Order: sequence, then structure tokens, then C-alpha cells
Amino acid sequence: MSKTPPPVVSALLAERADAIAEAARELAAFGWTPATSSNFSMRIDDDLAAITISGRDKGRLGRDDIMVVDMAGKAVGSDHRPSAETGLHTQIYRRFPEANVVLHTHSRTQSVASRLFASEGRVRLEGWELQKAIAGYTTHESVLDIPVFPNTQQMPELEARVDAWIDSGKPLYAYLIDGHGIYTWGRDMAETRRHLEALEFLLGCELDLRRLAP
Repeated sequence: MSKTPPPVVSALLAERADAIAEAARELAAFGWTPATSSNFSMRIDDDLAAITISGRDKGRLGRDDIMVVDMAGKAVGSDHRPSAETGLHTQIYRRFPEANVVLHTHSRTQSVASRLFASEGRVRLEGWELQKAIAGYTTHESVLDIPVFPNTQQMPELEARVDAWIDSGKPLYAYLIDGHGIYTWGRDMAETRRHLEALEFLLGCELDLRRLAP
């Protein structure tokens, strides 16, 4: 455990914890965080982030269920264990300075889509009006690729795959993990919630098309 955060960080942590807990309760009510799954975070500053403590019921989060980590994913001022996937959150903050919130959920739709499209390595969204809910997209006449990465318990391996996608120059707004769920992010909680809800809807539409195809 590293040193106790200064008072200004503690104040920001309380603010971020309240926002995370509120969003988590709403997402849990949708059924997107079963069996204590999922994890959520918000950037505090360039060096620190607030993130859910591992194993907590996401429908019952309070301030005591959120902790501080540095950008290497190490606990700051706490003996609690952060989510096992903390490195995936801090990676987004390091790679995308404009990102201030990361949400990771395990809805049925996300999980099924991750399995169905795993062999293709991506879900290609094209022609859907709701693509405009994603920051930077202004028309349905666009292509939005959501990569599907293989699942592994080795977080550095997953992080390397995400880095490789970004380093190849391909846009990245969210990604799925095979048999797992989705990660998405944004400039603030409202934008990130919008991304998550839009992608949930769009993935459901793609699954319906596959199911209804003759």
C-alpha cells in the first residue's frame, strides 16, 4: 500500500465514488452486473483513478466500496484489493487523455455477442442511426468496429492486444472480451453511459439480425 492520499484527493474520491455508485446501481437494475461482476472507474487526476473494490455487489455500492489506484493499477492509501481488471482501466486513461470514465459490464447481450463474433475478431456496426450516439460519429453512413479480444486471466496479455489495436491506427471506442463483457469510456459519466447504452442496443440489433436471417 502506498501513502495516504492528500485531502484534495480524498475529497475528489468522495465525489467520484458517489457518481460511480449511482451509475452502478442503475446498471445493476438493468441486470448488467450479475453476481458482483463488472467494474467501474473515474479519473481523479493525471496520476490517480477511483475504482470499484473487487467482489462488491454493484447494486449496493457506497463510498466505502470505491478505492484509489495509481496509473500502474496499484492501491493508494488502502489495503483493499482493486478489481482484477484494474490494468484495463488505467490503460485507457494512459492511452486516451480525454477519457475520464471507464465502464465495464456483463449484460447477456454483450456476453452472447462476444461469443458469436469472436471468430470474426470484431463486431462491425454499419448503417445504424444510433451509431451517432458514439462521440465523433455524425452519420449512420459510417463504420464502427468493436473488436472482440480473446479472454484470458493474464491482464498484461489483454492489455497488449488493446495496445496493438490502438498502435495499428484503428479507432477504438469500446471493446468486447470473448465470453465476458464490454469496456467503453468517455469524457464524463454522461457520455460514457450514452456509449454503453447505445452499444448495448446496437449489439442487440446485430444479434436479432443473425437470429432472424433465413
